[in-house]
Amino acid sequence: MSVKDTQQPRVAMVAGETSGDLLAGLLLDGLQRQWPQVQALGIGGPHMQQRGFEALWPSERLAVHGYSFEVLMRLWDILSIRRQLRARLLQDRPDVFVGIDAPDFNLGLEQDLRAAGIKTVHFVCPSIWAWRAERVHKIRAAADHVLCLFPFEPDLLAQHGIAATYVGHPLAQVIPMEPDRAAARARLGLVQEHPVLALLPGSRRAEVQYIAKPFMQAAALLRQQWPDLQVVLPAVPALHDRLVALSQELGVAAWLKIVRGQSHDVLAACDCTLIASGTATLEAALFKRPMVISYNMHPWSYRLMQRKQLQPWVGLPNILCYDFVVPELLQDQASPQALAHAVAQWLDDSAHARAKVQVVEQRFAALHRSLHKDTTTLSAHAIQKVLSA
Repeated sequence: MSVKDTQQPRVAMVAGETSGDLLAGLLLDGLQRQWPQVQALGIGGPHMQQRGFEALWPSERLAVHGYSFEVLMRLWDILSIRRQLRARLLQDRPDVFVGIDAPDFNLGLEQDLRAAGIKTVHFVCPSIWAWRAERVHKIRAAADHVLCLFPFEPDLLAQHGIAATYVGHPLAQVIPMEPDRAAARARLGLVQEHPVLALLPGSRRAEVQYIAKPFMQAAALLRQQWPDLQVVLPAVPALHDRLVALSQELGVAAWLKIVRGQSHDVLAACDCTLIASGTATLEAALFKRPMVISYNMHPWSYRLMQRKQLQPWVGLPNILCYDFVVPELLQDQASPQALAHAVAQWLDDSAHARAKVQVVEQRFAALHRSLHKDTTTLSAHAIQKVLSA
């Protein structure tokens, strides 16, 4: 079935984790405005399903933690899903396949589908400018077109013969330039006058073990210094019960507020955040919030990632600002004591600390303006051009 015959394309999509599900949901908004009867199926999460997406598997099945060790433990299941999806798409061919991030899963699938004559689009340029530069060759073989979130990426890809369009970052549209802190605190039932710390340890299962525990322990240390500190953790639904159990095990459940989802409300409400490296750090920057970026994983995975790293930063806000605007504490540096000390620098009410917060807010406001585009429309138009080619 051809899009030229129906004018209503059949789109296959894969989003591999929470951040990809959010981006894909926004992309579906643009596709549905372009083609009201568009059909979309593949692998996705709740944001996609709310828009009528047919999820053959949930995004959570692809979510892994780390670079190698943890992936190997889940490799059989992930490869089985990819084989089954590939077979289905080759038999019941979509007009276009859109891979949403998840390059380890999507690029290989895209390469096979493209070789079979199916048009392919990759949404979110793999960060070849930060690490694993050799991946550019796989992108060139896999994608007819790449939708880029950051303005410098299309020129970089063009140097390697890869067609690409800068579409801005959809989160820059969703998140207001001036978040309403008071309203967010009211929605979460927080005391307006007391300081708020947001804990965002990630959305993958293994991150509970490696990241959530030291985050909660750091918050406990901070509460000794600020007894009225309100600590909120937005949990993805699949991890909510595990995080509650961990909070009880650590003896912090009495004061740690764990909410289902609502990460944007939590970021809008907080004074600062202790946050795992990933897309959520960009969300925190768009909310203009000071943060301490951290990450911890299996030692084997960390050593492999270090060897591939091309820049001194790992957090997206620092990478995009070309500066250590906010601190990063990784792996062995990320002890509860070190994390608490770094967060305390933002919570301090001294004139020096307030001046540092103001600088961060100004830097992040400038970043927000640079990323603000009509992403959904630009993405849909780029996909339309691919379909028409």
